[in-house]
Amino acid sequence: MAPEDGWVVNLSKSPAADGVATEKLLVHHQEKHFTASNVVRDVIIGVSDGLTVPFALAAGLSGANAPSYIILTAGLAEVAAGAISMGLGGYLAAKSEADHYSRELKREQEEIIAVPDTEAAEIAEILSQYGLEPHEYGPVVNSLRKNPQAWLEFMMKFELGLEKPDPKRALQSALTIALSYMVGGVVPLLPYVFIPTAMKAMLTSIGVTLAALLFFGYVKGHFTGDRPLMSSFQTALIGAAASAAAYGMAKAVQAT
Repeated sequence: MAPEDGWVVNLSKSPAADGVATEKLLVHHQEKHFTASNVVRDVIIGVSDGLTVPFALAAGLSGANAPSYIILTAGLAEVAAGAISMGLGGYLAAKSEADHYSRELKREQEEIIAVPDTEAAEIAEILSQYGLEPHEYGPVVNSLRKNPQAWLEFMMKFELGLEKPDPKRALQSALTIALSYMVGGVVPLLPYVFIPTAMKAMLTSIGVTLAALLFFGYVKGHFTGDRPLMSSFQTALIGAAASAAAYGMAKAVQAT
């Protein structure tokens, strides 16, 4: 269609100009994505367990008419032991994930060297699943074959679905879960510090723990993008159910 019909076709744009325009778009465009999912997961694991397990222990001992100071001592011992156990579990899980990635990375590297044509065909198959035609993904395959490191990273991510783990992930996970467990575990024990009568302290602990679950759920929903109020009630409901189940098992053991 001719320019006078209202259409203007710019044929003078160079790749360099396209690159500059792309850079300008990226500079002015800021995406708001939440990327700390691993940390949030560790905090959720630590705090939720910390709020429920010590509460169940304290409530069970309260039903046995134990003095508040004994319940507090036992609760703090459980928080310390639980934090170490949970932190160790987080460390081993993250370490296993990193070891698995290293093994698969080595295996994929060996395959690229031993059967490069087969691995290149796998790239083509992956890209075709995104709707690209052979004439479109062909240059991409050739470019990756010229860059072994990029080729390896592409296969790890798109063929195996594995992201390169942070080398510090294991230690960070252990510390995050352990500290979160301690913070959560102290909450249901606080009433036993100030109230000498165990049953009264337990009733106060129920209210404090429920309030903490509501607050924690609201904060979790805010950071993860869920509806905060819905997340708050959901967390409180699940936490209360878990605490009730743990308390019921403790009472059942006492009855035997």
